[in-house]
Amino acid sequence: MPQRQLVGARIRERRLIAGLRQSEVARRAGISASYLNLIEHNRRRIGGKLLLDIAQVLGVEPASLSEGAEAALITLLREARAADPMAGAEAEALEDFAGRFPGWARLLAGRHRRAVDLEHTVETLTDRLAHDPHLAAALHDMLSTVTAIRATAGILADTRELEPEWRDRFHRNINEDSARLANSSQALVSYLDAAGETDAALSSPQEELEAFLNAHGYHFDALENLPEGAVGTDRIGAMLEEGQERLHSASAQAMARAYLERYLQDARRLPLRQFIKALRRTGPDPAALSQVLDTDLAAVMRRLATLPEGAGAGPVGMVSCDASGTLILRKPLPGFALPRFGAACPLWPLFQALSRPLSPIRQVVRQSAREGGVFLTYAVAQPCARRGDPLSDPLYEAHMMMLPLDGDAHDKGDPLELGVNCRICPRESCAGRREPSILTDGF
Repeated sequence: MPQRQLVGARIRERRLIAGLRQSEVARRAGISASYLNLIEHNRRRIGGKLLLDIAQVLGVEPASLSEGAEAALITLLREARAADPMAGAEAEALEDFAGRFPGWARLLAGRHRRAVDLEHTVETLTDRLAHDPHLAAALHDMLSTVTAIRATAGILADTRELEPEWRDRFHRNINEDSARLANSSQALVSYLDAAGETDAALSSPQEELEAFLNAHGYHFDALENLPEGAVGTDRIGAMLEEGQERLHSASAQAMARAYLERYLQDARRLPLRQFIKALRRTGPDPAALSQVLDTDLAAVMRRLATLPEGAGAGPVGMVSCDASGTLILRKPLPGFALPRFGAACPLWPLFQALSRPLSPIRQVVRQSAREGGVFLTYAVAQPCARRGDPLSDPLYEAHMMMLPLDGDAHDKGDPLELGVNCRICPRESCAGRREPSILTDGF
């Protein structure tokens, strides 16, 4: 219900707070009680002099009756409803609720925001405890030290007649192990504090690659429109040398080289100026672009995801996986959460494409993650170039591009509901669930 139609509900709320009868307010405002009843039930519009008269009778500012709840509060309440669709909260009564009970509305919105923050904290801690190699090594060292101290203390306590030389040795061991435990604990706290400031420390070649790509905005001008006779591999080698600040490991450098080589191939097949010209004709529709440019869908999707800002494609997200389902490329998109560790949601069209190679999938999806939105996705699985016997069975890679959709701008019908991964997905009834979620009662 639009806010301008909620003036009557706010008039009724203010009248009840003031302890006035409907007939009394109507008499003092110069209207009939039946007409005021229609106004209070939002069946008659009100404005101008009558609104000023009723506000004067109620002793409030006219703006408090006409403006209603803040837009931010309404937005938070919509997010709370979307986070738990099974609760049955009525969408049409949302603004009415916020207008009539602003205190309760603020309380509910605050609790929802608090729950979102706690879920984010739980997700971060779970990922780190399960996958952070530095944290695992530090905890293992601390547990080993505690076990050694406990064993030594047990010998001292249980052995009554112990030679002074051995007793001194055990005391020295306890002292050294205690000092090592104190240093390890202090280092661990410092590491956790530092990681909290930077959100998460890089701990894998994949994350090093993503840091390198993100620093360039996933677009590399040096590989666009190379002059005739230019050797692309030389450019790539120079770029990798410049990126060593982020590409620490040999694995990350190898992955970056493979990414840049494919980028160069796509740039040569689909020159930037030609691609942008076609984009202005078709919009960011990879199927239409594929037909106009007479090339495969995956190459078009990759080019869309690597266009410079202002090229006209808008925000574009991209994920790719190999035949095992392992994510090998992640270009994030606001509102579409990607797992930092572990397997992704099996309902993603990305994985459905692997079961139907070369058959494109176009699917509107809604993600159940915090602040998740509605997206239009395109997915396809295609053979990837492989070395060796050309007659051997092909290996496939799947690619999925995500475009944000605003409001009801998607096709008719319900979007496909999906999550991030099972560990942090609250959808208990999902047929693809592999393990309980830490965000439900199963935790």
